Amino acid sequence: MSTGFQRTRTGRTVLRVDAMEKTVLVSLAEQMIAFVAPTQAAASSDPLAAIVGIDEVAETPSDPALARMFPAAYRDDEEAAGDFRRFTERDLRALKVANATKVAGCLERSGEKLVLTGDEALCWLGFLNDTRIAIGTRLEITEENHDELAELPAEDPRAGLFDVYDWLTFLQDSLVQLELDAD
Repeated sequence: MSTGFQRTRTGRTVLRVDAMEKTVLVSLAEQMIAFVAPTQAAASSDPLAAIVGIDEVAETPSDPALARMFPAAYRDDEEAAGDFRRFTERDLRALKVANATKVAGCLERSGEKLVLTGDEALCWLGFLNDTRIAIGTRLEITEENHDELAELPAEDPRAGLFDVYDWLTFLQDSLVQLELDAD
């Protein structure tokens, strides 16, 4: 089992993963890419909007996990929230895809020892956060029910997914602690 992200004596960020952990992380990265990838922009009547990637209409996602990942910027003003979404969501989705793509690339080029650059570590932080949000939303995890979910019997279909969520939390925390200690 992974011991989380660690810093070497030379200051490099390292993650050691076994083959199973690596397979899970690659699968999660691929799923995140498919989940958040921006849809093809519709033919726009505004040529400038089409060039810069602004959506003419942008609605709050109906999927609860996507809605959590792309929340309304203005809760009390639907028009302002829609305008903000039109101008930002496509780029935010592209950033999340780029983070997951970078993580998959790190995993594919490495063996059981991943050595990350500073930029790669930031991509990992984004990817781990996004993946935890998606899984946590699916499991409806709250502070109040976390311990209850941690005690699910193995035959409960949510148990394995909770274990993945918990492991990603551990990985994210270990990477955040390294970044904090570096400052």
